Amino acid sequence: MQILNPSRWYLHPLFIFTCSTLALAASLLITVQWYMEITAGLEIVVKKFNINPELIFPSKTGMIILVLTALIIVVLIGISLAYIYYQKTVNLFRLQHNFIYNFTHELKTPVTSLKIYLETFTKHDLEIKDIKKYSEYMLEDINKLNENINSILNLAKIESQSYKSELTNEDPTELVEKFCRKNAKLFHNCKIILENPEKGVFTCPVNIFLFEMFLMNIISNAIKYNESKSPVIRVSFHYFKHKFLIKFIDNGIGIEKKEIKKVFSKFYQSKRGEKGEVEGSGLGLYLVFNIARIHDWKISASSGGLGKGAMFTLVIPKLSPEDYKRKLLWKILRRNEFWS
Repeated sequence: MQILNPSRWYLHPLFIFTCSTLALAASLLITVQWYMEITAGLEIVVKKFNINPELIFPSKTGMIILVLTALIIVVLIGISLAYIYYQKTVNLFRLQHNFIYNFTHELKTPVTSLKIYLETFTKHDLEIKDIKKYSEYMLEDINKLNENINSILNLAKIESQSYKSELTNEDPTELVEKFCRKNAKLFHNCKIILENPEKGVFTCPVNIFLFEMFLMNIISNAIKYNESKSPVIRVSFHYFKHKFLIKFIDNGIGIEKKEIKKVFSKFYQSKRGEKGEVEGSGLGLYLVFNIARIHDWKISASSGGLGKGAMFTLVIPKLSPEDYKRKLLWKILRRNEFWS
């Protein structure tokens, strides 16, 4: 899909859509006006020659006009839907293009860095402290590569429904606490505070593998979009009526109001910093949203604006394991019926 030449403005889809709509509307108005003029002329003839009106004006004329009007309206609706679909396709293409460009850049940068370090090892005799320092840099680059590759693999697993289907009845509070403790080294630059971690208050059916992927992406996203000297993430747990809420509150760069509805979209990449640079692969929060959807949970984002941090709220309904499995099985059957 190529961007149209500005000099050929007459080929732009918006111009074609507008002209088509105006042409159909004009044809409807002209047809109605033409019919009214002919009808008025025939009425004069009927009165002058005393002709039976039923011979001149068929009883179905009005119905025919209504049907033609309805058909034209349907055509207009079809053109509008086609234009909307085209616009969504163009936006998806742009997102994919940005994703490929940025993802390629994120793969190329650590690979180039690793190449330079390895060339340094082979061409120079280094002291042990320098070897250790460069080795740590190389490990960081490898971790970046591993993170990007895992994002793609996890996306493929989730979209192909090839994830583990085992569900166990777990306490999400305890799972979050274990995850943070197990991955403390990965988040050593960030302070994670668990608030109200009352164990045993709530349990729910959960796929531990997917839930850990959920936590990894949502916490990594909060750290990535944080420019403060001391990044802080507060994870609070609230039991409200028949729902259990987990809130992830950070002191990061925040989210603009116009971006809140887009952050969970596939390939969507938020801008950050004063230069408005685009970062990330655009898959982290998309995975978060889909993992929540798979469990029949709901995830939402909110923010006071740029520089005011962000809050992601996970809502887990209270269902018995039997009810949850029955609901999940029904969703799978409906999905398979749709694709068949």
